[in-house]
This record gives sequence, C-alpha cells and structure tokens, in this order.
Amino acid sequence: MFYHLFDYLTSHFDLPGSGLMRYLSFRSVMAVVMALLIVIYCGKGIIRALQRHQIGEEIRDLGLEGQLAKRGTPTMGGVIILLAIVVPVLLFARLDNIYTILLLVATVWCGAIGFLDDYIKVFRHNKEGLQGKFKIVGQIGLGLIVGTVMCFSEDIVVREHTTVPIEQQIVDEKTGETILISSQQIRMSEDVIKTTKTTIPFIKDNEFDYSWLVGGNKTLAWILYVLVAIFIITAVSNGANLTDGLDGLVTGVSIPIIGVLSILAYLSGNIIYADYLNIMYIPNSGELIVFGAAMVGALIGFLWYNSFPAQIFMGDTGSLAIGGVIAVFALCIRKELLLPLLCGVFLAEALSVMVQVSYFKYTKRKYGEGRRILLMSPLHHHYQKQGVFETKIMMRFMIVSIILAALTLVTLKIR
Repeated sequence: MFYHLFDYLTSHFDLPGSGLMRYLSFRSVMAVVMALLIVIYCGKGIIRALQRHQIGEEIRDLGLEGQLAKRGTPTMGGVIILLAIVVPVLLFARLDNIYTILLLVATVWCGAIGFLDDYIKVFRHNKEGLQGKFKIVGQIGLGLIVGTVMCFSEDIVVREHTTVPIEQQIVDEKTGETILISSQQIRMSEDVIKTTKTTIPFIKDNEFDYSWLVGGNKTLAWILYVLVAIFIITAVSNGANLTDGLDGLVTGVSIPIIGVLSILAYLSGNIIYADYLNIMYIPNSGELIVFGAAMVGALIGFLWYNSFPAQIFMGDTGSLAIGGVIAVFALCIRKELLLPLLCGVFLAEALSVMVQVSYFKYTKRKYGEGRRILLMSPLHHHYQKQGVFETKIMMRFMIVSIILAALTLVTLKIR
C-alpha cells in the first residue's frame, strides 16, 4: 500500500524521501520491525483476552514430564502470527506482485483451516478437532490454486540469461593507438519462458524440468507440476503441524527456513546475482523478501511468548499456516526440491510418525502384538521419554535447522 502511495507521490510531487519505498532493503526492514512491534505490543492483550474467555489448550495425558502443567495455556495464538505477517505485507509489499498475492492467499487459507481445527477443539470440546480428511481437502485446494496460477499466469515466467563476450575500442592516451579489449555484458533473451523447470541440488546445470518425466509433453508436464504442488503443500504443512509439540519448537525451527527462502528469493530476482551464481532468474521474485522479512519478524516476536514456559500456543492456526507458507514460498521461487534438506526437521518428525505407525501395525498383524521403534512419536516426544528436557530438545532442533539452512545455501555452488 505504502509502495503504491509513495510511488504516486514521487511521480507527481518532488517530496524528500518519497523514493525510499522503491528500495527492497528499506521495505524489508520496515516489515520486520512492524511485525515485531505488532506481536510484542498486541500479544499481551490477545493473551489476556484468551485467558478471560478461557480459551486454553486441552492436554492429553501422554505421561510426559511437565505436560499436565501446560493445561489451560491459551491457544490459537497463531492469529497473532497471521496478523503480524499480513499487516506489514499489505503496507510495505507491492500488492500487484503475483508472488506476494499467492503467499497472502496461502497464509489466510492455511490459517483458516487451522483456525477451524482449533475452534472445534476449544469451543466444541472435541479433542480430535477437524477431521483429517477435511484438512487434506483444504490443502489439496490450495495446491490446485497455486499450481494452476503457476501454470497459467502470464506474470509468472522465467528468463534465461547468458553472458556473452563483446569487444570494445579504447584509445591509449599516451600512444594514441586504438586497443581492442574484451568485456562481459549480460544479454537477456527476448522471449519470456513459460516452463516447468525447477532447481535441483548437486547437479551441474542446477535445473530440472518436470517435462522430462513425461516425455516432453507440455500438457502432462503442467498436470504433473500441479500434483507436485499439492504434494509439497500437504507434506510441509502437516510436517510443521507435527513438529508443533514443544514450547517454541516449530517457531524456532521455521525462522532459519524462512530466512534462507528469503535470501534465495532475492538472489533469484536479481539479474546480477542470478548470473554470477548461474541460477534461474525469476523476474519480480525478489519482492518476496518483504514477505519473508515480515514472517521472520512475526516468528521472532511470537517466540518471546512461546518459549519455555509458553504463555501461549500457536495451535493449528499457526503451524498449518507456517508449513503452507513455506511450501508455497519454495514453489514460487522454484526451490521445492530443496525442501527435504531445508525442512529436514519437519521431514524427520513426519517420517518418525509414519514409521512408528507402520511398524506397529505390521508387528501387530505378524506377532499379534504391536511393537514400537521409538519410545513415542513424533520424534521430539521420543527424546522427552528419554529424559531430555524440552528446552534442550528445542534448542538442538533449532541448531539442526540452522545447519540445514546453511547447507541449503551451499548447494548453490556445489554441483
């Protein structure tokens, strides 16, 4: 909103400082600061309101140390995160940018699914919340929207750029001789490219085209891409939801992930850096750094209240939205194949549940008694059962997430 307002003022009036809004760096800083302020100053009021209305978490007794002490802690705090993301983005991001619009839709869409789940748990006193099949339907719906827009929107394109040598004539001032020298100049292709290409790590060209899997058929390639978008959104959203089991865990793990995606968005949207790193140049994707900055600010601010002992839980309102945004963010900048590495903590949590349940069912059929690989799933509960205090688990998982984020950035040069 401010970008468009100040752009109008700059073009019609010569106001001092009105051009600041054109800089991504300035708008990103303003977004992260505003997100922090919204969470910190609005958080207390929202927590008190939730306490007055007795909107607290119903804790099932799983035999974990300190678990029952959390009963009654205000939940649905993800509303604070959503507010702290959406408001700065509306104020400081370009609202005519298709990628910004997609991420706003993903934030509200997944937040609404999570809110409905929390509402059923808290107000209907149904511990199961929204049935899993309805969550999946909602996530599939978002995947269809994102995949279809990526396929058909004329604003979503990739441009291939090449560096070609050219010769320039320079006159030597001392001798007066004309010297030919070689220099480099970036030359953009005239045609915008509508493609199903994406980034793949550890490969020389660093690119992979989904059309290769269907024999080059473009129609089938886009159908495949939509299916991939649905799978990515469903998997990452549910992975984040499963990780949300300890104070500050999913918040702390998600901050490095969003930070790296923001960096990758800026590099992909800058022709100079994209050419230097030999990565895919995606016009207008750099605008997503404003969204990423707002989300990082919101998560850091929420961690103020969500760290042990938590004053508020984000609930599914927050965790489903965080996972959904991460998935759509990666799809927008064509880095979805990096998510298994970048979101390694989410992946480990989800796999721990799948392996535990599958092994239990298998052994029950074979031996008549179900057996477990882990003491409890998801993975963070396994470590709790071993006697590791939850703050140590949270910090170690966050450190692992930081390491994985660093490795993801390194893949830009390891091919």
